[in-house]
Amino acid sequence: MRILVTGGAGLIGSHCAEYYARKNAQVIVLDNLGRSGLFSSQEKSVEHNWRYLKRYKNIERIKGDVRSKKDILRAMGKGVDVVVHAAGQPGVSSSKCCPAEDFDINALGTFNVLESLRKRCPQATFIYCSSNKVYGANLNKIPLCKLKTRYVYKNCQGVSEDFPLGLSGRMPYGTSKFVGDLYAQEYAYSYGIKTGIFRMGCVYGERQFGFEQQGWETWFTIAALTGKMVTIFGDGRQVRDLLYVTDVVEAYDKFIRSDKKCGVYNIGGGIKNTVSLLEFLKYLEEETGKAPKIRYKKWRQGDQKVYITDLRKIEKELKWQPKVGVRAGIKRIVKWVSENINYFK
Repeated sequence: MRILVTGGAGLIGSHCAEYYARKNAQVIVLDNLGRSGLFSSQEKSVEHNWRYLKRYKNIERIKGDVRSKKDILRAMGKGVDVVVHAAGQPGVSSSKCCPAEDFDINALGTFNVLESLRKRCPQATFIYCSSNKVYGANLNKIPLCKLKTRYVYKNCQGVSEDFPLGLSGRMPYGTSKFVGDLYAQEYAYSYGIKTGIFRMGCVYGERQFGFEQQGWETWFTIAALTGKMVTIFGDGRQVRDLLYVTDVVEAYDKFIRSDKKCGVYNIGGGIKNTVSLLEFLKYLEEETGKAPKIRYKKWRQGDQKVYITDLRKIEKELKWQPKVGVRAGIKRIVKWVSENINYFK
């Protein structure tokens, strides 16, 4: 099997590349190595993962950009069997500051990959890394209860795929991801391309270089271990269902090997893997013996107080469930950050 992973030096992309390399597939990784610059960071995060993948002889690394059809076609070569499209501009705040760049990477970049696939290898399977941000401000209409350390949904197990998408309130990031989401669905309908669309939330794991804007789970861990300041926007009771990166890759693989022609899936840790920011910080302190310095600021525009995934569709259709729980996941990222602490000092 030949598989192209765009954004292959990022968290999800690098784990996908490694997963299939270990299965003896021929893997092509396309990445522009721009993530550190995107977040104005001195940490060579993408470069670390880029070097990490060099250990696999069956991974070909190509420096290129999804905004360039020429780069995409060069990476596809004579054709591939699978494309995992993990390249993207991942910052919600960044999208508001630089909406044109956000659109070019997330919306136009996705269109370029789809169109290149249609022309070069239309029989290939396409996996699109979408986002729960496509649901926009409608999520804030779900009634909540306020508890001591978290908010909880009233009479709602989680957000399902048929939840109303609404007309606005996604921020530019959610809008650009929604454009890619719709185009992926349309290419499945119009051109018969086998397409799996995964609307993800808080994915975390080893080899994630967290920032305040994106990857907060790892950022909190880095801050705890290095004495850096953590900013909480709001009151810290906001809740997310966390999903470990290896579980995401397994879900992709189940779709690739399934007989499904097109599927749209909300994917996350589900109700069993929820945690608030305050609870996460408490778990971190129990695990590391250290608590990061905290300051509070007002809620950010577009923030969701609660997001929990309804997993019933993906459990039924792909026979998939998350395996790594929150406490086990925290242990893993604490270990990884500790072993690579020189990156973060």
